[in-house]
Amino acid sequence: MKLLTYKTQDTDARLGFIHNNQVIDMQDFGDISNFPLPNDMLELIDMGFEIIAEITELISETPENFFEEIAYEMDEVTILAPIEKPRKNIIGIGLNYTEHVAESARTLDTTGKLPTKPIIFSKPPTTVTATNTEIIKNTKLTEQLDWEVELAVIISKKGKYVAKSEALDYVFGYTVINDISARDCRREGQWIVSKGQDTFAPMGPYLVTKDEIENPHNLNLSLTVNGVEKQNSNTKFLLFNINDLIEDLSTVFTLEAGDIIATGTPAGVGAGRNPQEWMYDGDVVEATVEGIGTIVNTIKEI
Repeated sequence: MKLLTYKTQDTDARLGFIHNNQVIDMQDFGDISNFPLPNDMLELIDMGFEIIAEITELISETPENFFEEIAYEMDEVTILAPIEKPRKNIIGIGLNYTEHVAESARTLDTTGKLPTKPIIFSKPPTTVTATNTEIIKNTKLTEQLDWEVELAVIISKKGKYVAKSEALDYVFGYTVINDISARDCRREGQWIVSKGQDTFAPMGPYLVTKDEIENPHNLNLSLTVNGVEKQNSNTKFLLFNINDLIEDLSTVFTLEAGDIIATGTPAGVGAGRNPQEWMYDGDVVEATVEGIGTIVNTIKEI
C-alpha cells in the first residue's frame, strides 16, 4: 500500500492512500467501511502492521463507486512528508556503501577504513520537509551544500535486542530521504550541525508498506541535480543491511513505532567529486528509490 500525508485547499494535513491513481482519504474510507481508521500516519503505525492487511481486504470488498466521494485526483492535493513531525530524531547511518567510504576519505575527515559497526548520527525532526518544497541553504552557515539519496526504513513496533533474523518483522514500510549535508559544518568529527539544519531531510513522496517491497536489499536508487545524474546504485551494496542495522540499533537503544532509519548513501556525492560540486540557489535536486518514488526539491539561499 502506498500511504501518504496530504492536504487540499480546504483541509489541513490528512492521511490517505493511493488507489487507482487517486488519493483516497483514510479516515473517510474507514467511515464508509464502518471500520474506524485514523487521520495521522503515526496513529496508523501505532495500530501495528497487521492493520494493513485488514485495510487491503476492505478495499478489495468495497465497490468502486463507493470511492468516488472520498477520492481526489493527484493534481488536487499537495503531498506532504509522510511523517511530518517525527516523535524523535531521524536515525542516520554514515559511510554505509563501500565506494562512498572511499570517496569520503579523499575529501572529508574520514579514514577510508570500512566501518566494523554502523556509524550512527541523527537529524532533528525539524529537518523534515516534503517533496516540491525548498531546501534552505543558510549562507551564514554553509557554502558546501551536498546531496545524499537514501532508502529510509519506518519501524512498526517497539524492539530491544532484536535478532537479525527477525529484524524485518519490525519494519512497517519504506520511504525516500535526501540526507542534505553541509560539508563545511562538521565540528571535530561531529555531524549534527552538518546534517541537522532545518529542511535537511526531504522525505516522501509516499510511505510504501513492506508487503509492497519484495526485497528491500535490491532497490535501485539515484539522484540528479538540474537533470544531471549524480548518484546511481542499488541497496544490495549496503555495507550493513537493514537486518544488520535493526539488530545493532536495538542493542544501543530501544526502537519504537514510527522511528525512521536513513540507511546511508552510495557514491556520487558532491564532496567526493573532482572538482567538488555543491548546490546553489535555484538548483533542483531529485532523489529516487525504486518502488517508492521521487522527491523533488529546490535550493533556496538565505
